[in-house]
Amino acid sequence: MTTVATPRQSIRFHGRSYHAMVLSPEPPLADWLAGLDAWLARSPGFFFGRPVVLDLAVLQPGKQGVAELLQNLAERNIKVMGIEGAEPSWLDFAMPPLLLSGRQANSIPGDHPPAAAEASAPALSSDPAPDAAAAPTSAEAASLPAAAAPEAPPAQHPNSLLLDSPVRSGQCIVHPEGDVIVIGSVASGAEVIAGGSIHIYGTLRGRAVAGSRDSRARIFCRKLEAELLSIDGLYMVAEDMPAHLRGQPIQVWLEGDSMVMAQD
Repeated sequence: MTTVATPRQSIRFHGRSYHAMVLSPEPPLADWLAGLDAWLARSPGFFFGRPVVLDLAVLQPGKQGVAELLQNLAERNIKVMGIEGAEPSWLDFAMPPLLLSGRQANSIPGDHPPAAAEASAPALSSDPAPDAAAAPTSAEAASLPAAAAPEAPPAQHPNSLLLDSPVRSGQCIVHPEGDVIVIGSVASGAEVIAGGSIHIYGTLRGRAVAGSRDSRARIFCRKLEAELLSIDGLYMVAEDMPAHLRGQPIQVWLEGDSMVMAQD
């Protein structure tokens, strides 16, 4: 009797990265929830279908508090995909998983943007100082061949994504590897997410999320009508944008923990 082995099918696993909105509740929780309700009243449906991460590092609610907070958010149609800043003992199997790491912004209207190219401070080394005994004596140094000057590393040019058509409502453009350039407008309800800067050569009515990999990124647009602007995790919603800059060509950048906006 001959038996034929049936090949076993393999199970494939893939690693992927996703952008998510982060909510960071602060005490007193009742006041924070009231503020969230006021914000949702101005922007209804903003969190619909969006992945949300809950950062509990400031609130520290304990196990019972986590369960109550998740219930409060579910009642507001906010679904949490993961939790940061919590103790593992606070979470049970039915709760979103504990994640490891992810920041909001003050608005400072700027009159004059900083120069486009700014010298960055040299990085500080954390290596300990070399042992004095390891340093060559002057005689030894004289006998050593002159060291060649280290070659400068080649300039790194991030990949840019060029879109030669408008971004329609409901579309989400994600390009984590570099800048996004839109030759046209971004409609209300559309979203552009970039690892670098975002350039909109038209009206920005939707959401622009820049700097997921570079805090020096900027947002440029010909006409500001945006629902939300974000750079490196700091964000500003339409109600917080300076009224005199609405409808104007602007650029946005970060200064510390503040988002700065100026007419371009």
